[in-house]
Amino acid sequence: MKTKNSLILFFILTFVLSCDKKRIFDQYQFIGNFWDKDTIISFSFYQEDTLSLYNSFINIQNNDHYPYENLFLIISLEQPNGMIQIDTLEYLMANPDGTLLGKGFSDIKENKLWYKENINFPKKGNYTLKIQHATREMGKVQGVQKLEGISEIGFRLESKE
Repeated sequence: MKTKNSLILFFILTFVLSCDKKRIFDQYQFIGNFWDKDTIISFSFYQEDTLSLYNSFINIQNNDHYPYENLFLIISLEQPNGMIQIDTLEYLMANPDGTLLGKGFSDIKENKLWYKENINFPKKGNYTLKIQHATREMGKVQGVQKLEGISEIGFRLESKE
């Protein structure tokens, strides 16, 4: 009976994972109760294909404790040769009335945010993507030290085909 249950579980997992044919890389990191502005979330992946095009996304899981309409991120992508590309991006996270954007039926929402579209990786090797929040309150120069309401940060790389 135990072997039969193991086989059933194996086939279910194989089916679920095979349905996501576009996924090249998809990983999350748990944040905790708040995201400190000095905490850098890092994802490393090996890329061998230098010709194909990909779409990339930043995945944010947030809840109703997130107090802002927008989210500002500083994202750096380091290539195997040490070259680093840095982007400062702004994402809309809530409507003006405070209702959260994203998918989900409860107070937890999942946001799949575009990072880069139609990109290729010019060098074979290890790439490292680093994400740091740069959220500020209106009228204040100092960034928000402890950003509440974000529980997980993810990075997803998808094949264009």
